[in-house]
Amino acid sequence: MGTLYLVPTPVGNLEDITLRALRILKEVDLILAEDTRTSGMLLKHFDIKNRLSSHHKFNEHQTAEAFAARIAAGENVALISDAGTPAISDPGFMLVRACAARGVRVECLPGATAFVPALVSSALPCERFTFEGFLPQKKGRASRLAELATEPRTMIFYESPYRVVKTLGQFAETFGADRPMAAVREISKVFEECVRGTIAEVQAHFAEHEPKGEFVLLVGGAPEVKKKKKERGPRPDAPAEEDQ
Repeated sequence: MGTLYLVPTPVGNLEDITLRALRILKEVDLILAEDTRTSGMLLKHFDIKNRLSSHHKFNEHQTAEAFAARIAAGENVALISDAGTPAISDPGFMLVRACAARGVRVECLPGATAFVPALVSSALPCERFTFEGFLPQKKGRASRLAELATEPRTMIFYESPYRVVKTLGQFAETFGADRPMAAVREISKVFEECVRGTIAEVQAHFAEHEPKGEFVLLVGGAPEVKKKKKERGPRPDAPAEEDQ
């Protein structure tokens, strides 16, 4: 029986890849890639000459079982996405589930992912957080945001540069314009930027400066509502005071 390796790839700087990741990519029988053209450039940079096959969100329903069967039969396979850790807002879950159902060994290598450095650099509380990934583009978007209005933990979202300004407007409407947040873009790249402030301030910044690159949007959790102490009345068994 073979092994499925989930191999994180750099989200920006190619130096972020690990030595173990490079070794695994050289040793496996097959590499499954979200986009073989993008991954082909990565492999060429590190002089890795290995077989590539497509495994992306448009075909994973059809291919997950077949690849799981091949791994169960003895092939060692590495799964990579265009950037970051597979299965985090990228294909991977279905293949992992199919392998687990067959008793196939699954190893996920530690490595690059966008939301962790964004969270740590945001200056928002990071001991407890909720990762939301990409919001629904249309149906269910408003209702999901409404559900998160009272979420006390730091919230993490991925967003396309084309929807950032619109999304910030929806944040302001749902969470309140004064809620603290940070917008982190182009992580580990030359033009990496972290814009901190209230939702209104970050919204104003990107209304003036065109959003470019991939974004991680982090919003502070809802402030905890302090419960009022109930006024304690006289004990039922307390003796009544005499009239004066």
